[in-house]
Amino acid sequence: MLFNSFTFWIFFTLFFMVYWLIHQKKDLRNIWILLASYVFYSWWDWRFLSLIIISTLIDYFVAQQIDKSTDRRRKKWLLSLSVIANLGFLAYFKYANFFIDNFVEVLQTIGFQANMSTLNIILPVGISFYTFQTMSYTIDVYRQKMPATSRIIDFAAYVSFFPQLVAGPIERAQRLLPQFLQKTKFSFRNAQIGTSQIVWGLFKKIVIADNCAIYVDQIFSNYAQQDSLSLILGAVLFAFQIYCDFSGYSDIAIGLSRLLGFELMTNFRYPYFSRDIAEFWRRWHISLSTWFRDYLYIPLGGSKNGKYLALRNIFIIFIVSGFWHGANWTFIIWGALHALYYVPLFIFGTNRNNLDVIASETILPSFKSIFGLAVTFILTTFAWVFFRSASASDAFDYISLMFQFQNVGTDLLIPIFLWVEIIVLLLIDYLSRKKDFVFFENQFIQILFLIATIIQLILFGYYESDQSFIYFQF
Repeated sequence: MLFNSFTFWIFFTLFFMVYWLIHQKKDLRNIWILLASYVFYSWWDWRFLSLIIISTLIDYFVAQQIDKSTDRRRKKWLLSLSVIANLGFLAYFKYANFFIDNFVEVLQTIGFQANMSTLNIILPVGISFYTFQTMSYTIDVYRQKMPATSRIIDFAAYVSFFPQLVAGPIERAQRLLPQFLQKTKFSFRNAQIGTSQIVWGLFKKIVIADNCAIYVDQIFSNYAQQDSLSLILGAVLFAFQIYCDFSGYSDIAIGLSRLLGFELMTNFRYPYFSRDIAEFWRRWHISLSTWFRDYLYIPLGGSKNGKYLALRNIFIIFIVSGFWHGANWTFIIWGALHALYYVPLFIFGTNRNNLDVIASETILPSFKSIFGLAVTFILTTFAWVFFRSASASDAFDYISLMFQFQNVGTDLLIPIFLWVEIIVLLLIDYLSRKKDFVFFENQFIQILFLIATIIQLILFGYYESDQSFIYFQF
């Protein structure tokens, strides 16, 4: 069930009406959220609902036992059980084919003829997201950062909360679970902002991302026949496609949650206004980057044990982050590239130079900030070629042709309205950089933007496409 489909909005309207009729009865409300979330997920394939239920039950009971136990060794054993179970599901459904195929290639390289069939494994939607969410709960209970909950319905509702179930943000139990234990109260102001954020997310997804996808697919599918400028345009359009597609989903998820009285964390904070790669990762997919920081980088030692080990940890976290995105060497190379971008900043101690927003005390950024922004965008766009390509060899060929500059013209006709929409996106992001979503706090601008976006959706018929979100495959 896609956020950009009429089916979802019929589903949500019915859910919303019942929700606010029963919201004062907390237990009944959470049961309603859980049932609706299971229906929402089952819409793709009801068989995989069992994975969410099993993961939920494992982490619920393991956390209970960790909380009760006074034996540290037993606590570690129980935590290991949770981590192995969750990562085991992830490894089988997401990475089994990757390891089998690469194992066969290695055997063939050293002279052994292997004929192992690739398993016909379907990747469950959102498994990377809810697996990390449930696992972090158990880890936090083990670290005594929060007590284990005794309310299984509330915990199951937290794990499967449908606005952010399949593509995040990856919420921590410390932040979101207590909201299921509290009564919700309808706020007209929250509903206003939430509705605007939903429309803004739909605008980014349907108007920008889906239209960028038309040209990106055309260019990447036939890159060998494209001129250099078309290949550069393809990379740039994909940079905006993936940003608008993924951040659009997050905006809709956050907006839906606001309508229900829940607060989700900000997942994107204007990443293309970053002045270096370190700042980019503080602004891009924040829930994932902070997850890896807290549950992988810091446990590995972070930067406390000397620069050599810190550099090792940096490469580990970026490569694992790449591999988290998919079972393909393209994602691993993408992660390794970002590690290489980050390393000079770390070595020279400049990785925390840009903790404020660009032009924090002025209207326009300085030349230095503009230069840093341009370099960062070029570096991230270059890396996106690997992220988008079907294989590593395709990515290297694409880049090779892109830098040949044999043809500087292009026959590719990209409509002017798409560039105008991208400029509008950047303008709103820039105006909102000092305070999240401040652009829509003005009621007149809210109404104007809602009307303008709805007119665009009606006039151009964008709502008919129902294109899936990119991150559903991760």
